[in-house]
Amino acid sequence: MDIKELKGVGEKTASILNRLSIYTAEDLIHLYPRDYDVYEKPVLVKDITKENEGHTIAVDGVIASGVQLYRAGHFSVVSVIVRDMDGNGIKANWFNMPYLKAKLIRGQRFVFRGYLSAKNGQRVLEQPVMWQPSEFQEQVGVYHPKYPLTRGISNTQMTRYVKEALKLCEEQLEQDPLPRWLRREKELAEYNFAVRTIHFPKNREEFLQAHRRLIFEEFFLFALSVSRLKDSKAQRPNTHVIPRSDWEEKLLASLPYQLTAAQKRTLSEIEADMAGPSVMNRLVQGDVGSGKTIVAAAALINAAAAGFQAAIMAPTEVLARQEYSTLSSILEQAGILVSVELLTGSLTPKRKREVQEQIADGTIQIVCGTQALIQDKVSFAHLGLVVTDEQHRFGVEQRTTLSGKGDDPHVLVMSATPIPRTLALILYGDLDISVIDQLPAGRKRILNAVVGREERPKIERFLSGKIQEGRQAYVICPMVEANPEIDAENVTDYSKELQKKFGKSAKVGMLNGRMKSDEKNSIMESFADGDIDVLVSTTVVEVGVNVPNATVMVIEDANRFGLAQLHQLRGRVGRGSEQSYCVFVTNDKSPAAMKRLEILVHTDDGFKIAEEDLKLRGPGEFFGDRQSGEFAFSAGDIYADSDILKEAAEAVDEVRRRDPDLSREEDELLKRRLLAFTEEKLEKIGL
Repeated sequence: MDIKELKGVGEKTASILNRLSIYTAEDLIHLYPRDYDVYEKPVLVKDITKENEGHTIAVDGVIASGVQLYRAGHFSVVSVIVRDMDGNGIKANWFNMPYLKAKLIRGQRFVFRGYLSAKNGQRVLEQPVMWQPSEFQEQVGVYHPKYPLTRGISNTQMTRYVKEALKLCEEQLEQDPLPRWLRREKELAEYNFAVRTIHFPKNREEFLQAHRRLIFEEFFLFALSVSRLKDSKAQRPNTHVIPRSDWEEKLLASLPYQLTAAQKRTLSEIEADMAGPSVMNRLVQGDVGSGKTIVAAAALINAAAAGFQAAIMAPTEVLARQEYSTLSSILEQAGILVSVELLTGSLTPKRKREVQEQIADGTIQIVCGTQALIQDKVSFAHLGLVVTDEQHRFGVEQRTTLSGKGDDPHVLVMSATPIPRTLALILYGDLDISVIDQLPAGRKRILNAVVGREERPKIERFLSGKIQEGRQAYVICPMVEANPEIDAENVTDYSKELQKKFGKSAKVGMLNGRMKSDEKNSIMESFADGDIDVLVSTTVVEVGVNVPNATVMVIEDANRFGLAQLHQLRGRVGRGSEQSYCVFVTNDKSPAAMKRLEILVHTDDGFKIAEEDLKLRGPGEFFGDRQSGEFAFSAGDIYADSDILKEAAEAVDEVRRRDPDLSREEDELLKRRLLAFTEEKLEKIGL
């Protein structure tokens, strides 16, 4: 059913919904809430604690002051004092809502529900919604869905459209694709109940039933797809036998350091694969700075030495250029004559044609590039090895397209995303896994600190001192621009503020994901060249250029990021011989938030951090912070729902034991659902 058939959805609204990949009523039904707003009973002002700060609370009280109307930066602010039944007061602020001045009358009683911030030692209720006490009481305990949104549509509108879609589709129930024995054994809710209930659960128990069912199904289908994918790959014979070469010996002998035991082990596994009877499909999972690049370089030159071409694909042009520069440099240093070239979208048409022609005739032995490598015009003479860097940034289609440029080449994928091994074995079930779990000798441990916003003057003095020493720094903010409804730092204002404070003593740059690719590349290259002293950025630098001179990382509102992502960001510093520092700034100083961030202070082992994060979240905790860029499942989270992921993987083993090809009548619906999932979902998940 086309989305425009829903009441209130015209061409304009439909085009907005299309940006969220919503084209039909069914798509809308499967847009699950990203979170819920659960209304709790009002609290007395005296009972508000530190743990409440940074969260939404409700206060039952009367307007006890006249209305103040003033300007704060770009915003107008309406402000009153609210007193509860004990006579204790709290300030309430509304941004860009001057019309409220006439409606806020002294002595009126409401339940004020809003975000509790703490600024300059004063607690403020921000943007509170006002309810009549009797009406608010009816909302207590109710789960209000919060949906993924895009510019031009509010959560209220989205909620209304979902209700309308559920109403129109309620007579078209889908048959449950999971076998009855499996649902009974795993105590899973019926599919249609789960889909309806996930949007509007009456209570936590209903939510958990629906949530667990949908997560289980998604993980189960994923694990089943991966299991069958591995079967299809296992039979492919190796038609590109690549042994260890003398060039590799020369390369390793020319390095100013020795490989770690973990690097040697990983390289031996890769060599055994490429010289073995079957095509290699291997993941190298190594922490930030663990030395994956040199391992990949050895594999690339072995391929060239054996007479084959090799390609390495990076997710950004900056990273592709860095890999090209690094590879060219170490080969020159080792005295190895190999033709290495760069292919990216920004090359001139003439140069691009030249590179494409040289790839086609085999002149170029190793090519570094971006997705420009998978364009139709690119044709390899004899591709023997494909390497994809930061693999979770690519979907299965992109990687398959690159592999398809050759005749069953070996595939090596690299990732710095720390995923506990127990989960990695499930998520990467179609790949053999190597883990580089040691850092190169000589690297100094990054010194870390967790501080509150009140420490910012000290942070700025520290930054200034390091800049005077000739070092560079990153400052990470969670937002691009200011939002009066969200108490979080933004790149736009912060960069201007820092530039004003540093004046001519430092050059401050700004970077965010909304910028055009050319602009982002230019800024990153300026930072790498030392023309920018402080780069204020969103998490777009998570996968970025190597800047050994950058020794300070400041992450504002660190409590808003997942631990794995914080660790990835921290990995941008500590890449040279100088001492490096990372400061995690948080406005949430609750014991739980501080305990979580302190994990980063006490360990720099990404895999241990992922394990600890898993323990802190605990199984069954719903909709925790999702890790950016990795495994974007619709319902589940590989960390918070790891217990269900493992259970689903075990169920796959049982299903395949009973019916390996899903040929039984009872598995017909499952087989159809699996085919649809494989076609539609794996690309989004990134495998």
